[in-house]
Amino acid sequence: MRISGSITALATPFTAAGELDLDAWRRLLQAQLAAGTQGVVVAGSTGEAAALLDSEYDSLLRIAVEALGGRIPVLAGTGLSNTAKTIEQTRRAAALGADAALVVTPPYVRPTQAGLLAHYRALADDGALPIVLYNVPGRTGCDLLPETAAALAGHARIVGLKEARNEPERMQALLPLRADGFAVLSGDDPTAARAMLAGADGVISVASNVVPAAFRRLGDLARGGEAASAQALDARMHALYDFLGVEPNPIPVKALLARQGIGTGLRLPLTALSAGHTALAEQMLATVQALEAEGAATR
Repeated sequence: MRISGSITALATPFTAAGELDLDAWRRLLQAQLAAGTQGVVVAGSTGEAAALLDSEYDSLLRIAVEALGGRIPVLAGTGLSNTAKTIEQTRRAAALGADAALVVTPPYVRPTQAGLLAHYRALADDGALPIVLYNVPGRTGCDLLPETAAALAGHARIVGLKEARNEPERMQALLPLRADGFAVLSGDDPTAARAMLAGADGVISVASNVVPAAFRRLGDLARGGEAASAQALDARMHALYDFLGVEPNPIPVKALLARQGIGTGLRLPLTALSAGHTALAEQMLATVQALEAEGAATR
């Protein structure tokens, strides 16, 4: 299995009452497939994993595997703050048919680099699923350093890294780790084109929830070395990137999905997009529609 290209960190649709909207979930999955998305993440941080009951996690992953399995990779978010619990969650995802696990550094507990090495090696040695490391210090409070990633990259069951730090120096330090069995992926939409032009294998994206065809096009251009075209398309997306950061993820992207008819709610402590951003959301919807129409026309 090769994890590369435009991969969507899927939002989880809820009804206005806060229940899972499984009809909207199926429509979101089919829209991603039709647009050319090359992989999905179920129940990551964008999917509000911490707010899901076990039975809801199971339903989301089972439906995703039924809809997409065998056509594009289905990654399950399984990272928790404790190693034993992460192993248990990864076994759960494997039983439900996931292709790989996206495993964030343990949130809140702030392990040392030695602790991160031991954590990921224990998970990989268990062998339930191939593991994609996920580094997002702004959310977790700890940073998986390049030398630690390098020590993990040689493990046969560790197949990639999603790096959400946006400094070019961080990506340059990680790109030498790329190999047939290890992918380096951007986890930061605003710098994903730059990372892929530099050699990254792809991106795990929030924006591609709402512009999947355009993001597939961006990835194809950047990974194909078409720098001028990739940079031009990326420049047109920066207003969207900015909007997606006006409030904590996934509030803004779910506001846009709601306007596309896919889900309407979030779960506390997340709340709906502030009224002060409503006009901007409407403006962004028009931008999204234009980008998607052009992206679909290139397929």
